[in-house]
Amino acid sequence: MSQAPATAILLEDYAPTPYVTKETFLDFELQSEYTLVHSRLTIVRNEKSNSDSNTLILNGSELELLSVSIDGKVLTDSDYVLNSETLSINVDKDAFVLECTTRIYPDKNTALEGLYISGGMYCTQCEAEGFRRITYFQDRPDVLSVFTTRINADVEQYPVALSNGNLVSQTIENGRVIAEWHDPFPKPSYLFALVAGDLVCQEDAFITQSGRNIALKMYVEQENEHKCEHALESLKRSMKWDEEVYGREYDLDLFMIVAVDHFNMGAMENKGLNIFNSSCVLATPETATDEAFARIEGIVGHEYFHNWSGNRVTCRDWFQLSLKEGFTVFRDAEFSADMGSRAVKRLEDVSFLRQHQFPEDAGPMAHAVRPSSYMEISNFYTVTIYEKGSEVVRMLRTMLGEQLFRKGSDLYFDTFDGQAATTDDFVWAMEQVSGQDLTQFKRWHSQAGTPRLSISREFNESEKTLTISAKQHTPPSADHSPKEPFVIPVQLGLIDDQGRALQEITYDASYSSDNQVWLVTQEEQSITFSNLETMPVVSLLRDFSAPVLLMDDLSDQERVLLIGSDSNGFNRWEQCQIIYKKMILQGVTDSVDDALFSALESALKQLLVDKKVENAVKAELLKLPAEVELLQLSPKVDILAVAASRKRLMSRLAAALSATLTSLYQTLPVTEVYRFDSESVGIRKLKNELLELLILSDGDQYIERASAQFTQANNMTDQLAALRLLVKYGSEQVYQDALDRFLDQWESDAQVLEQWFRVQMVRTDDKALDRVSALLNHRLFEYQNPNKVRAVIGAFAMGNIEGFHAEDGSGYHFLGMQVETLDALNPQIAARLVGPLVKWQSYDDARGQKMKAVLTQLAGKELSKDLYEVVNKSLV
Repeated sequence: MSQAPATAILLEDYAPTPYVTKETFLDFELQSEYTLVHSRLTIVRNEKSNSDSNTLILNGSELELLSVSIDGKVLTDSDYVLNSETLSINVDKDAFVLECTTRIYPDKNTALEGLYISGGMYCTQCEAEGFRRITYFQDRPDVLSVFTTRINADVEQYPVALSNGNLVSQTIENGRVIAEWHDPFPKPSYLFALVAGDLVCQEDAFITQSGRNIALKMYVEQENEHKCEHALESLKRSMKWDEEVYGREYDLDLFMIVAVDHFNMGAMENKGLNIFNSSCVLATPETATDEAFARIEGIVGHEYFHNWSGNRVTCRDWFQLSLKEGFTVFRDAEFSADMGSRAVKRLEDVSFLRQHQFPEDAGPMAHAVRPSSYMEISNFYTVTIYEKGSEVVRMLRTMLGEQLFRKGSDLYFDTFDGQAATTDDFVWAMEQVSGQDLTQFKRWHSQAGTPRLSISREFNESEKTLTISAKQHTPPSADHSPKEPFVIPVQLGLIDDQGRALQEITYDASYSSDNQVWLVTQEEQSITFSNLETMPVVSLLRDFSAPVLLMDDLSDQERVLLIGSDSNGFNRWEQCQIIYKKMILQGVTDSVDDALFSALESALKQLLVDKKVENAVKAELLKLPAEVELLQLSPKVDILAVAASRKRLMSRLAAALSATLTSLYQTLPVTEVYRFDSESVGIRKLKNELLELLILSDGDQYIERASAQFTQANNMTDQLAALRLLVKYGSEQVYQDALDRFLDQWESDAQVLEQWFRVQMVRTDDKALDRVSALLNHRLFEYQNPNKVRAVIGAFAMGNIEGFHAEDGSGYHFLGMQVETLDALNPQIAARLVGPLVKWQSYDDARGQKMKAVLTQLAGKELSKDLYEVVNKSLV
């Protein structure tokens, strides 16, 4: 592996290619030692290009070129220029047919891009630039082609041979299966898919709103045949929801899902043939937790929704990636909210954003939702593209309202169907239906960084007015781009000192009473509310209406009032989180404010017995914010001191609330039959949250309860929750016995085995590094399996605060060594795993310098393009 050149691809350099491939025919000969790929491409001049160049440039990587011809004429070495990345041919024609044969080696493809073998099964991953590992092609998203695929494979080893679209024919000749597939919808090469293996099929069907019968097929290995029901039901719910909410009906007659064990991502939306990481699609109550059931439902929905927001309308170039991913994350979040608890879904999404995207915005890998440059596109499948991109779409919906937003999405889909579009095209559709000028709003696409929004209030008793003033500021980010004011939709409400919403008030034109939104568009701006008898309490940024860091002047007493009385469920949780953060930071250097603690204690006791509050929301109210969120409020603070203070506060809360927690724990109903619905999930969620707190307040008694739950549980949610508590709080003998029993029970189940690896990272004693090192040598660990790598190395670096951030820097050196090893096998995984080190500037100087030293050592190695970009950007 050679040191990658530091060359950047720029958005401003985008230009349509002089030629486009209108039709693609692919013939795959799957042999035991290699695969031959024969392609026939119908290529024409691109009407959208202003270039008069006669040079056709095809992308290729790690290919053996065996032959190439144009209109039947075989080309010689002098007729083209071939290098490690492109095949360039001068063609003096406006239309021609190019035929090419390449040889590839899927069994040696550990990068899991292009065509590779996973557990004896052929499968593909072509997004973003994996197709160029299959054959020479215009591997860019703005070249849309109609694909026909022929697969020729040994029928005993690979009786199932799948590709995109509809099955044209399938025969068996001389012991080989020959299957031909045709996809009538033009698509870019990144959406191509092929699967061949010895698989079983679970079938179902869906009747569309227009009465069409869609065959649904899910292909898995035989031992997983019983794990398909939830995914198929989730798919049907997704199809129905997309028809009802967006008016989008499925277009083919067949929809297929395949589960594979070795996969870099969660899933891939290939047209009509979605390929899933097994951990994101296979589930039974005995083998998957509630969290896994919810994740599967959301991911199945996400990939299905891509059929329109990503496939029928794709992105023009990779700078527009959030056009499909951000929009589709928003769609899947709304789907999940409608299927379960809307309140809990929003709390979970905001927590994830703060723990992962906000630090990214503040670090060296900060980039805009629509980046201006990149070196390796795989590094830009980030939480900024996905989660912040989703928040940008959510803000548009908040500003326009549901009806206009639906009209805008209809216009967008109808106008750009079958085309490669941009984020500007999406905003244009919203402008057309609303009549609003959204030029300033588009800064959310082009500017990196998390805005800081400061709010202050002034009440004029004589005039009975409240003036709310806002200041927005976005700190410099790694891209050094200037920061102009954003459009920030602030949802707010006014309540009195009894928690009642105020009525019959007047307000400025910048406030919309329909959706209670105040649009902050300037660096400094104010709004005045009139006709107020007393000073109201302001409930700000309801439902997290904009991805900003909010700083306000609410008093502790006002926050406690909002916790108990705010009609907005998100803000009740939010004020609780703010108080938790304040007390944790107090505990780092001093003692916690006793009066504030007592006030919070009283508010929590009332909420925990309030039957109107969902059980799942109660569980969320009892969770303290993650340590990484505290670093955003107090940079350079000692992370171990933060972790210790957090633990002390958690123990103090457990002791103070002990009687209430015990009563609630004892009165929660027992769910003897597993059901995946909001009520049942909420009961299990709260019960297991209570159990941890009760262990902290009365260890021995409730460790025994956890042991009993581990042994008697009839579902993985309760069994794994109990195991986690035994590993985290039990004696060495207790937790080791539980781990051994769990392994004996589930060793043959790959998805559950990943949880066995992962759960061991929650124990934070001084043996953490020894434990993770031992797991890497375990007979069931595989470096080639991304799920196991994430379950051990990723879980240690991102979840084991004490072990990873050990004073001597051993955790950092460990991660550096693992990243270097993995880079030679799977560059994408290596580049993602190095993330915890990249944030070195957020930590105290001693730790930061140790992290930087590891990155500096890596920078001196021969790295892949993926890892080279991340490491070197982090050191700038």
